[in-house]
Amino acid sequence: MRKITSFILCIWLLMVPFQSLAKTSEEDEPVTLKRAEIEQYELSYTGGTFVDNTKLNGLMDMIEKKVYKEPQNAYLDDNGQIVEGKPGETIDRNKFDLLFRKAFYNKKIAHMKVPKRPIYPRVDKAMMTEISKKELGSYTTSFRKSNVERSHNIELAAEAINNHVLFPGETFSFNEVVGERTEEKGYERAPVIVRGELTEDIGGGICQVSSTLFNAVDLKGVKIVERYAHSRRVPYVPPGRDATVSWWGPDFVFKNLYNEPILIRALVRDGNMIVKIMSSETAEYFTGDD
Repeated sequence: MRKITSFILCIWLLMVPFQSLAKTSEEDEPVTLKRAEIEQYELSYTGGTFVDNTKLNGLMDMIEKKVYKEPQNAYLDDNGQIVEGKPGETIDRNKFDLLFRKAFYNKKIAHMKVPKRPIYPRVDKAMMTEISKKELGSYTTSFRKSNVERSHNIELAAEAINNHVLFPGETFSFNEVVGERTEEKGYERAPVIVRGELTEDIGGGICQVSSTLFNAVDLKGVKIVERYAHSRRVPYVPPGRDATVSWWGPDFVFKNLYNEPILIRALVRDGNMIVKIMSSETAEYFTGDD
């Protein structure tokens, strides 16, 4: 009976790979591979002589999804104070490959700890300090706070673009940065303009955010790549100064032609939608290929 139980247990271990990769309640608990898991990656019909590289790469891909932590960029809070960024982490694939092969060929190694490496934030405190010194442009529009749903949508979209850093030569897409406007993300039904008619839809009001942004970034060092006007006049900007956006339709896209990164500050205060474009003191228009 004991032999049958042991046999079943061994089969179960082989048929359920990666079970030991699950993390415990401690976020930084080491992730390990057990001996039974390591031995599953031998190349077929070689009697344990070679590692199956295809399966091994698949294993690393799976582990990467489990251990990956996205780094957090430094940012400015609502009071303009810098909040320091935090590094993330991922699997160290080179070190993992070496340790795995060592464990694979050494039967005395009972388990293997998955090595990790840090991922440093793209924008650290030092960079945020530099690119928040000089205001390149700004624009403010107003809205009625009494329209609660529309005001809420404006706040959500403004929060999505706030503290976004665009490096030299990079392109900003409003739809990509803000993402799809859905009820799951908190967006509500509010007035929108569709084919010249005023109606209601999820995310109504965010065009005021994109239009305010357009007027703020309409600078010599910024190339407007894609912009569309509404099919009828909107009240929050002068005629011809709007930028309509829709998830399945128009987008607002621009490119940074400055020699330094630019920082988008988007704030909602007392019925005002405020966008400021910041950069370092040395920011100037780059006359190279745009």
